[in-house]
Amino acid sequence: MATHMSRCRTWSRLQRFGIAAYRKYSSGGRYPNVSLSTPLPGIPKPVFASVDGQEKYETKITTLENGLRVASQNKFGQFCTVGILINSGSRHEAKYSSGIAHFLEKLAFSSTAQYGSKDEILLTLEKHGGICDCQTSRDTTMYAVSAEVKGLDTVVSLLSDAVLQPRLLDEEVEMTRMALRFELEDLNMRPDPEPLLTEMIHAAAYRGNTVGLPRFCPAENVDKIDKNVLHSYLRNYYCPERMVLAGVGVEHEQLVECARKYLDVEPVWGTSSATNVDLSVAQYTGGIVKMEKDMSDVSLGPTPIPELTHIMIGLESCSFLEEDFIPFAVLNMMMGGGGSFSAGGPGKGMFTRLYLNVLNRHHWMYNATAYHHSYEDSGLLCIHASADPRQVREMVEIITREFIQMGGSAGEMELERAKTQLKSMLMMNLESRPVIFEDVGRQVLSTGKRKLPHELCDLISSVTASDITRVTTKMLRSKPAVAALGDLTELPTYEHIQAALSSKDGRLPRIYRLFR
Repeated sequence: MATHMSRCRTWSRLQRFGIAAYRKYSSGGRYPNVSLSTPLPGIPKPVFASVDGQEKYETKITTLENGLRVASQNKFGQFCTVGILINSGSRHEAKYSSGIAHFLEKLAFSSTAQYGSKDEILLTLEKHGGICDCQTSRDTTMYAVSAEVKGLDTVVSLLSDAVLQPRLLDEEVEMTRMALRFELEDLNMRPDPEPLLTEMIHAAAYRGNTVGLPRFCPAENVDKIDKNVLHSYLRNYYCPERMVLAGVGVEHEQLVECARKYLDVEPVWGTSSATNVDLSVAQYTGGIVKMEKDMSDVSLGPTPIPELTHIMIGLESCSFLEEDFIPFAVLNMMMGGGGSFSAGGPGKGMFTRLYLNVLNRHHWMYNATAYHHSYEDSGLLCIHASADPRQVREMVEIITREFIQMGGSAGEMELERAKTQLKSMLMMNLESRPVIFEDVGRQVLSTGKRKLPHELCDLISSVTASDITRVTTKMLRSKPAVAALGDLTELPTYEHIQAALSSKDGRLPRIYRLFR
């Protein structure tokens, strides 16, 4: 009788939930009695976000009495990202030894007035599932922490201590010097030359001023930077009116309360007024920076990279505050490019001009990629290419021709594809909480407000082919900036590159040799 009842229950379950309800786990237990196609009992119906690109919660901004700006973007979840962004970077070091910003980046989150060591800071953050990081660029320094929302008070207190109350002990300064020497050595040895070329192209484009000053600490300055130099710099640049406290995933009122509580304190270097602040505007000069270097043994191993010569050619674009910034961003996406062995496909750059016109036609080209660097007062659009040293002249001519062809009319499909790719990249990046934090912080620091993603998408959609032609024509009037790394025997002269970019077809002037 019991067996018969068991069979009846089994048959009833089969009829109701299907065969899956009767399957057993490997351990011998049965699957749960609810099929995957049936909503779980007692669970509210899900509400899905719309895909119109509009954020439901606006970015809230409050300016405190001391000039500090507090900006937040609510994004529900268990974790938040909070940090302090400072209008301070390598471009502000004209009156100091270059490399201070880089030095401070490596020294960040060391011992403070409240915490005896870096380990103590990390242990405190671990209690809230947190991590910390500091990054410097040419115009911004950023201290950031990601942790649980309930640890917000501790996080802001820790950030305030790290930024305004660092001890800068002698042993910490010495350890930072060692770290810098190692990084500089690694920079010259790594197979990817892009960081070094970026440094060189900025030095060529803005010779000796603002964003052309070294981003990495020069080797000769490592021992010159000490506690007194650091305090002098911090006194001028780490002041409330040059800072933004930004948070994503936090309540705005709570963040403002924490800012008033912890960031209205006297820094360890005193409160005397800033007297040595560099207010220089970027002066684009153009020019060439060359580095002869043996690249034959840069990447040995099972899959060695062949010996290559790397060339980067750039022209002045515009600041990110100008209306032309969006057309330049679309133009950069239209040029695209990548390595000759990139895993490509729709959306991976295979339909960009540098793929179609360069990498697909010239098999000997190892790489061709467009970059756009933009700052508050200037910008630089450049193309990086690499090839065998014997074909450098031909490679340079291919790049100059691509620059000239930018001024031609962009096809409707090509333009729409570039605009769609740019919007897609923007929206996908803004899925990440740390990226939203950086976007909020940087925009508020430079403009005092934030353009929301849907506003940027509208601006991208409004770009026309005539906008691309107009900004390219304006860009081609500037002198080129050139960075060259590797065996430069076949490199054309700067005057020849300039002449090619002033011609109608982008060709280099012919040279005639009696003997080869």
